[in-house]
Order: sequence, then C-alpha cells, then structure tokens
Amino acid sequence: MARELAATRQRTQREVADLNDALAAYRSAADLLRDPTTRVVTLRGVGSSPRATGRVIWNQAAGGWLFVANLPSVPQGKAYVLWMNGSGSPRPAGVFRVDADGRATHHVAPGEGAEPIEAFAVTLEPERDVSAPTGPRVLASGK
Repeated sequence: MARELAATRQRTQREVADLNDALAAYRSAADLLRDPTTRVVTLRGVGSSPRATGRVIWNQAAGGWLFVANLPSVPQGKAYVLWMNGSGSPRPAGVFRVDADGRATHHVAPGEGAEPIEAFAVTLEPERDVSAPTGPRVLASGK
C-alpha cells in the first residue's frame, strides 16, 4: 500500500507540474494577445497530416507560442521542427514532440534581426542538427 501511495503521489506531482507549465504558457500567450502588434497565424495540415491544425501567437519583438493538434506521434530519432519564414531562408524556431493526443505547446523565441516573419511551417525532421528543412511539411501557414 505504501508503494502504491508513493506512486500515486509521484504521478500527481508530475500532473501538477504539467498543469503549471501549461498555465504559464497560456498566461504568456494571453499577455501577448494584449499587444496590438501581436498576430495569430493559422497553420493547416498538409501532406500526410491533413487533419492537423495549429496556431502561432506571434509578436516580432517578444516571440510567441505554437499550439498544435492532431499531429501523429513520430518514430524514435525524429521530431517536429517549427520554421520561421521571412524574406530570406527559413530559420528553425525549435524542435518539439506531441503528446499521445497529437497536441503540443512550444515557446518560440523572437526572430533575430529586424526581418519580419511572414509565415510559419512545421516539418518532420531528424531530432538533431537541422539547419534547413529537409523532411515533409505537415503544417503550413499562408503568407
């Protein structure tokens, strides 16, 4: 009974930590939405993930948040990569994985320099060392 109680306590602590992380992300996103320069960019599923959806709450100066749903889980050694597209080449904006329900929340750091970000895309890539998109696109925004 003591082991069962300890396991339940650990599971509850993990769940509380996950909920606190989600709450912090949602509060940060809400703060961004109060800024009139913030945009909400819709991402639509493409290729092998037509049911996938996403939104980027984006502020050029402050960065933003990516929220996705209905993305399939990925095999070992692979991950999803968010790309920011401006007038130059796409730049990686972070690697993320989805949960069992195909959802993820990912913080996006502000773009470097003054180049405005015009569009976003998500591709399936190797987990490490990706400097340019090589894998299939699974989510994309219009310009």
